[in-house]
Amino acid sequence: MQLQGKRILLGITGSIAAYKAAHLTRLLVKEGAEVQIIMSTSALDFITPLTLSTLSKKPVYHRFHKDDTGEWNNHVELGLWADLFIIAPLSASTLSKLAHGNSDNLLVATYLSARCPVMLAPAMDLDMYQHPAVTSNLYLVQTFGNILLDAESGELASGLSGQGRMREPEHIVEKVISHFHTSSDLKDQTALVTAGPTQEAIDPVRYIGNHSSGKMGVAIAENMANRGAKVTLVMGPSHEKSHHPNITTVHVTSAQDMFEAAQKAHPHAKISVFAAAVADYAPAVQAQEKIKKSTDDLSILLKKNIDIAKTLGKEKSEDQYHVGFALETNQEEKHALAKLKEKNFDFIVLNSMQDKGAGFKHDTNKITIYHKSGKSDASPLLPKSAVAALIVDHIVKDL
Repeated sequence: MQLQGKRILLGITGSIAAYKAAHLTRLLVKEGAEVQIIMSTSALDFITPLTLSTLSKKPVYHRFHKDDTGEWNNHVELGLWADLFIIAPLSASTLSKLAHGNSDNLLVATYLSARCPVMLAPAMDLDMYQHPAVTSNLYLVQTFGNILLDAESGELASGLSGQGRMREPEHIVEKVISHFHTSSDLKDQTALVTAGPTQEAIDPVRYIGNHSSGKMGVAIAENMANRGAKVTLVMGPSHEKSHHPNITTVHVTSAQDMFEAAQKAHPHAKISVFAAAVADYAPAVQAQEKIKKSTDDLSILLKKNIDIAKTLGKEKSEDQYHVGFALETNQEEKHALAKLKEKNFDFIVLNSMQDKGAGFKHDTNKITIYHKSGKSDASPLLPKSAVAALIVDHIVKDL
């Protein structure tokens, strides 16, 4: 039993494919999983809670309160209980609610409260599945870090043939088993991730900075944590946050702050990922009071900041693994390969500002990975969560 002891929430929505949920439940239980089912009210038209509760050996929830007693079904506790939340089938209506946070039922409220990974298995007719509104929502929920199990092709309930069939239960269970296998491939490993920008103070109210959001670094930290690693996330000023129990976040402001925090964590880290956009220069002198606008011109003398990745690269031991980033605007490959060697990286991730939708501020990224062995791998434009998984896959493979 490959899912022994795993706690799985199964969400079922209003689709003709809901009948497959009975077989999916049976297969999950057969593999040793503990399955708790939540249904949307529209799903009740397609399959009965009695069937599902018999197979799962648990009561099936579909309302915020228990029948007759009025006792509250706690969506927060349900969300915290699970190791994995699968929504199968996922209807177009529920997809829209997930994408936009419309929690008008127990299933969606639980989804918004869940801290575990979420798998989504859509099911709808061919033209619905291809409609721009649906494809946009499918893209959006993936940027949240959800795992999309694309619909399969075949005969549909409408009589049409094409993509839209919910993945067969056997295929979903294969994916679930693979997910839990992957989620332990960094078990007992320690990691350091730097993320976000730095701010170099000019005076008490002004600073030199950049447009980094920290999304890429946080996505990498969370992916590594989901795979079992204990991660120290050294985070520059950013609105991005992680609440993963395997991540310890150290908040910093300046490049010097980031260096000191990273240097402290580095000796204990098997893996270090330098994803932060550290300012290359800082004001040589920080004014103690706000600089007044008294002249037409103002000159600020800048001093070079310490190169965190290069400095720690010199301290790197044989059993440590370093990953760097290069954001370039011209001669991208040349500059990336130079940094790969100069900073003693095992591989470097190149972002080009010439690629639309990549780099700072975006929820997407497009990368090329250059290994010190000489091989390279390029990705298409993907959500940053998917890019993070790709990067961590390369780390795991090398290790």
